[in-house]
Amino acid sequence: MRLGFAVAVTTVAFLILGPTAAPAAAEPPAPPGATLADVPPMGFNNWNAFGCEVNEALIEQTADIFVSSGLKDAGYVYVNIDDCWSQRERGADGRLVADPVKFPNGIQGVADYVHGKGLKLGIYGDAGTKTCAGYPGSLGHEELDARTWAGWGVDYLKYDNCNNQSDGSQADYVRRYTAMRDAIAAAGRPMVYSICEWGTSKPWTWAPGVGQLWRTTGDISDNWPSLRSIIAQNAPLYPYAGPGHWNDPDMLEIGNGEMTGTEYRTHMSMWAMMAAPLIIGTDLRTASAETLAILGNREIIAVDQDRLGVQGRVVSDDAGLMVLDKPLANGDHAIALYNSTDTLATVGVAASATGLRRAPAYQMRDLWTGGVVQAKTTISAAVPAHGTVVYRVRPLTGPHAVAPSVTVGASLPTLISGTGGATLSATVTNRGTGELRDVAVTAQGPAGWTLTATTPTTGRRLRTDKSLAVTWTVGVPEGTPAGRYPIALTATYGWGPPGRTAHSDSELVSTVVTAPADGNRHLGTIAPVDSHNARGPVEVDQSNGGEAGGDGSLITLAGRVYTRGLGTTTASEIRYYLGGRCSRLSTDVGIDDAAPSTVPATFTVYADATAAATSGPVNSGDTPRSLVADLTGATWLRLVTASGDGGTGAPTAVATDWAAPVLTCGGAAPDDPVLPESRTLYSFESGTDGWTTANPPDGEGVARSADFHTDGAYGLAVTTSAGGNWFGSRPDTPLDLSGRTTFKFDLRAGGTGTVGEIAVQVGSAGSWCQGGFWTWTNPGASRTITRHLTDIDCPLGVTLDLSQVTGIWIFLNTGGVHHVDNLRVE
Repeated sequence: MRLGFAVAVTTVAFLILGPTAAPAAAEPPAPPGATLADVPPMGFNNWNAFGCEVNEALIEQTADIFVSSGLKDAGYVYVNIDDCWSQRERGADGRLVADPVKFPNGIQGVADYVHGKGLKLGIYGDAGTKTCAGYPGSLGHEELDARTWAGWGVDYLKYDNCNNQSDGSQADYVRRYTAMRDAIAAAGRPMVYSICEWGTSKPWTWAPGVGQLWRTTGDISDNWPSLRSIIAQNAPLYPYAGPGHWNDPDMLEIGNGEMTGTEYRTHMSMWAMMAAPLIIGTDLRTASAETLAILGNREIIAVDQDRLGVQGRVVSDDAGLMVLDKPLANGDHAIALYNSTDTLATVGVAASATGLRRAPAYQMRDLWTGGVVQAKTTISAAVPAHGTVVYRVRPLTGPHAVAPSVTVGASLPTLISGTGGATLSATVTNRGTGELRDVAVTAQGPAGWTLTATTPTTGRRLRTDKSLAVTWTVGVPEGTPAGRYPIALTATYGWGPPGRTAHSDSELVSTVVTAPADGNRHLGTIAPVDSHNARGPVEVDQSNGGEAGGDGSLITLAGRVYTRGLGTTTASEIRYYLGGRCSRLSTDVGIDDAAPSTVPATFTVYADATAAATSGPVNSGDTPRSLVADLTGATWLRLVTASGDGGTGAPTAVATDWAAPVLTCGGAAPDDPVLPESRTLYSFESGTDGWTTANPPDGEGVARSADFHTDGAYGLAVTTSAGGNWFGSRPDTPLDLSGRTTFKFDLRAGGTGTVGEIAVQVGSAGSWCQGGFWTWTNPGASRTITRHLTDIDCPLGVTLDLSQVTGIWIFLNTGGVHHVDNLRVE
């Protein structure tokens, strides 16, 4: 047994490939048929919340909660086991063997328990030689494994794509996934077949008839950039979904704690509108009432499970605002108004642009609030930042008995603590039939704030499709911390016969900024006020790899690797509030080596409206340009990149990096230490620094190497086996790391990709403490692996004593040679 607790690995994430020819999939010998998944599957999978920490008790307890909480009655029926359920080696007969510690009654015992609850059991496999966590894969064992799972009573197979030995062609993907389809058919037990190849080979073009669902994206993460990116990738694929063949944008993160309730409701709403599988990925044993309410919203679930089986069509998608239209079996339409921007926005669509038939008006039922209103020609709502409003809409012949749809939109510039004068602008719009009477608008900010109306806040009458504009001056008390603060807006009005009144509410989340603290700081540790980037988000401490967040590598300019910086693509702009307190910005700039360009880029640093430093044209492969900008007295800092036209007359998105940018504020001198201070523990400049394997090596080893380094001229080449090992050192004298909060090391993965994890030994007994999750790095890519102390767990009775660190280890797997450098603490 290898040292360390059970650990987890996230599945590899790849970008969707460009257009390729789509070979036809072979016809199945015994098609499982759409009856297996006439509607998108609903259930649970342990991966997002538990990773490799899966066992019999967790699966059975989850099945119990499905029944007791009402989730089973709402439609959740599959209880799915993900990676790490088996032993590391196959049995003597070649069969997969369940880990007897995790599953003392075997998978069949768990299946019997789950089936006894009226539920179904899912299992995990891999179309390669090893699973993503290094357990046996099914490549070359398809028939045996399918018979094994069928014999255990498995009802659902998630079939992953790690260690796939692929030549990268679409034909190979079709071949490998069709082999398992045929094996399932031959095994004689119907199983829902979930193809999990991350959208790499455009499975929506070939997988119908092979599986019932297929992943369209890389792995989801519990954060807003990940959710936004996956929606953007999956929403346009609506022509490819239908009964028995579904686009799968990955499992639900709802309840895992890193997003807001508004963002989680968007998650649930957009998955339902996209007819996506609803696979819960949180610990239901500790789920909050809000989490259960989101997951259990029957009206949203009904949209997802509608028997017509249509994925919502993208009606419009502009400037971060998207409208989806999903026809339903009873003739209604679900209309989603999605706001991916960072501020309140009014999102709307003409009813004539949807599939709704022409009518005098339309009834709109809000599937989150239950409110019912009517609109004459436009379906709209004031949608909060990162929010989604879902209406169930039907034609209405007698609109005058239903309250009108009234939107309250608003905008407000960035607020500065201790100042007044910012203008809050609100617009009340009547979208219903009939006239509004005696409209009154109010705005309420946090305690101590002043909101002074600068226009009348009332209007006598407001006809259909007419608006009332109101403004206030907003004052923020001195000392208000930087952050986001809600302002509530309410419009009250009369409608219909005398005596009828109603109100419409919205919430604007305002942003308060304060100047940076004294000292030299890495700019990536300071939150910008806003940023705009041509492709995907601005990346912190890595290059911009594409539309998804976190998909780049370490910034590399002309062969030099940087661990700090900002990755952008032209055209881009990042804005910071300085408040006149900062004096200097120093940075290197250049076009990232990972994305060579024939088009030059220009980098400009603005102090307010003045260009304080500019690079001039920079070409791919140029030595990094060093810029120093004088920011003395500036209120705002802006970083701007621009590119040429690539010979087509249209701007070209060039991968531009701000490498190692350092901001100097207060009385700090440029040569003062840069915060947060970092202490390097191992840099491998003089050798391997005593590094070795924690477990008996299986063709594994370490050697100093100049091939990859982020500190000095050398790093460490690490040769791993497929199953992986812990690599590190036990220092002669215990290390005192008191006061440090974060462990980091830099990694460049080999040709198979790898996972990275950090563990420490503490105390005289050398007790082993480690984090619960691995971080995947794609083949050939590089990144900084980070673990906060709160991520590191120790065995029962052991305290993480950082004053007595007796060993430091990193985990790498999947075989091949990987490179690491600069293990450090901050």
